[in-house]
Amino acid sequence: MTPVVVVFVLALSAGTLALDNGLMRTPPMGWLAWERFRCDIDCDHDPKNCISENLFMDMADRLAEDGWRELGYVYVNIDDCWSSMQRDANGRLQPDPKRFPGGIPRLARYMHDRGLKLGIYGDLGTHTCGGYPGTTLDKIQTDAQTFADWGIDMLKLDGCYSNATDQEQGYPLMSKALNATGRRIAYSCSWPAYQGGLPPKVNYTQLGEICNLWRNYGDIQDSWSSILNIYDWFFTNQDIIQPAAGPGRWNDPDMLIIGDYGLSVAQSQAQMALWAIMAAPLFMSNDLRSLDSRSRAVLQNKGVIAINQDPLGIQGRRLIKEKSGIEVFWRPLSDGASTVVFFSRREDMPYRYQTSLKKLNYTAGVYQVYDVYQEKPLPSLKDSTDFVVSINPSGVVMWYVYPAKQTLSDGKLYGPARRHHGKYFAPPTHL
Repeated sequence: MTPVVVVFVLALSAGTLALDNGLMRTPPMGWLAWERFRCDIDCDHDPKNCISENLFMDMADRLAEDGWRELGYVYVNIDDCWSSMQRDANGRLQPDPKRFPGGIPRLARYMHDRGLKLGIYGDLGTHTCGGYPGTTLDKIQTDAQTFADWGIDMLKLDGCYSNATDQEQGYPLMSKALNATGRRIAYSCSWPAYQGGLPPKVNYTQLGEICNLWRNYGDIQDSWSSILNIYDWFFTNQDIIQPAAGPGRWNDPDMLIIGDYGLSVAQSQAQMALWAIMAAPLFMSNDLRSLDSRSRAVLQNKGVIAINQDPLGIQGRRLIKEKSGIEVFWRPLSDGASTVVFFSRREDMPYRYQTSLKKLNYTAGVYQVYDVYQEKPLPSLKDSTDFVVSINPSGVVMWYVYPAKQTLSDGKLYGPARRHHGKYFAPPTHL
């Protein structure tokens, strides 16, 4: 099947209706507290790292001042353990007064003043996973209006201490309640993760109509084995979950752990590339105040970000799984372009993998190739010409591939006219 035909088929299969709030037409990007900072509430002894308004203000400053915002990282998301243990006298959730003395509205204004957005956490159950007040069915409208009044831009609704019946009612009800507030609040649902992630218990058509993104699977941990576990589930089940994704509705394999403690540079590049292939949300969970330069380079790679943010919004697929431990992925992009990722699960040494674009189902012709991590163009390739890529252990080679000549609206022939936030990630080549 040629890439053009594949794009058409994938676009048809991605015809699920999206939540009608106009948000997240490309995968959302930002920072999320949970994996790195968990439920640290000991501000007396660990003031720098505890879940408090100071932590989120610190991260907002870094996003706004260190080049992240301009790349698309605009959400600052609070996770569990932010609230008081009791609702207020009016039955509304309230933040812990010691750790959030300014209140959530002031924190939201702090984000908005810096061109950022604030996300918050709730749980469709009697309690959150951390034991704080949950959002039972009778509190859905109250909590939705509270979040809107506070200036919240995104809600992640977890599913601890709930049951299948409550989830079946509650997740759609919260979607309606958020829309009814009149404030555009992006909606992240954990519903499928609590129902095994697969049909018949999970209805991805319905999810696309009520949620902007959803957690399909378990929480990520700070380890390479955790990434492989998540990645294996997603690509083993790609025929089921891939068609569900598209503009405004995304499968969410969980956070980026790049810059924490568990990954090598090669593994960091691999997570970023595979998340881009999956058109996954890019929520970092790390300490931006002390991030090392190599992790920063991976997370700020404009080529990977542009691929992740491609407006076509089609989630990529695994094409090949070799006995040698090499796997090949492909994702169609706008303007007839595509991305190919060569991934090594080996642990011994760099592996030289030989193939051709023809073997990867490319149409006959000549193609230009841009190496995303080396940040340079490679010699053009004829589809039938064999080539060799050297892939580091637990690493990737990521290519952006486009026809050698393409005519754009002005009648001229161009090369990699790929834009991200108004800027080329590869210099245009006039042929």
